[in-house]
Amino acid sequence: MLFVIDIGNTNIVLGAFKGDDLVVSWRMTTKTPRTSDEYGLFMYNLLLSKGIDKDEIKDVIIASVVPNIMYSLVSGIIKYFDTTPIIVGPGVKTGIDIRTDNPKEVGADRIVNTVSAYDTYGGPAIVIDFGTATTYDVVTEDGIFNAAITSPGIKIAANALWQKAAKLPEIEIKKPDSILAKNTVTSMQAGLVYGYIGQVEYIVKKVKEEMKRPDMKVIATGGLAKIIYSETDVIDVYDPMLTLKGLKIIYDKNRS
Repeated sequence: MLFVIDIGNTNIVLGAFKGDDLVVSWRMTTKTPRTSDEYGLFMYNLLLSKGIDKDEIKDVIIASVVPNIMYSLVSGIIKYFDTTPIIVGPGVKTGIDIRTDNPKEVGADRIVNTVSAYDTYGGPAIVIDFGTATTYDVVTEDGIFNAAITSPGIKIAANALWQKAAKLPEIEIKKPDSILAKNTVTSMQAGLVYGYIGQVEYIVKKVKEEMKRPDMKVIATGGLAKIIYSETDVIDVYDPMLTLKGLKIIYDKNRS
């Protein structure tokens, strides 16, 4: 079995593939400092809870945008699973040609998402990841990653509201019944969700205009993608497991 790990700024998403099938996945917080033993035992127990013995895990692949946890995490994997993980980065085959000003600064998660979207849905495409930041990545029909847009995530925008305005409360991020809000909570929800829908629709429109490709597919993933996907027709596909599937694709490209 293959163990895949996507390390983001807010969450770590883990999954296990048996052959080509993603048989189980989990989500844990990134921020808590952990030792190598804590990581190793945590992952060991996650697998055990689903009836998977650690000896069934033959390989591990990781995409990370959080460098300061990598030493402990990788050490935990080596210690408890007796395997050295593949880490997505320079020297790893992806099948995507990155043509930005500085390809080395493109996050591993963005590369993995683009690989997954291109391999699964084809190009040209816009890949949107609703994570801590919301990222928009452009891949051509020839598999060229040639543009990237980054905006604050919905939770960052929400946090800014209640942290910087003394009388505004912390709220649940969801779409209210109407944009015509009549209280503080629903007014904040309306501004956040409808404002974000507007951002997504405008950025997608401008990318298609500048690329001169109105037929571009739009694929969305990430924790809050479902809220936006259900409220707009500019997103063609919502794929919550896009990143984990991308890690499997990259693993297959690098398997000796």
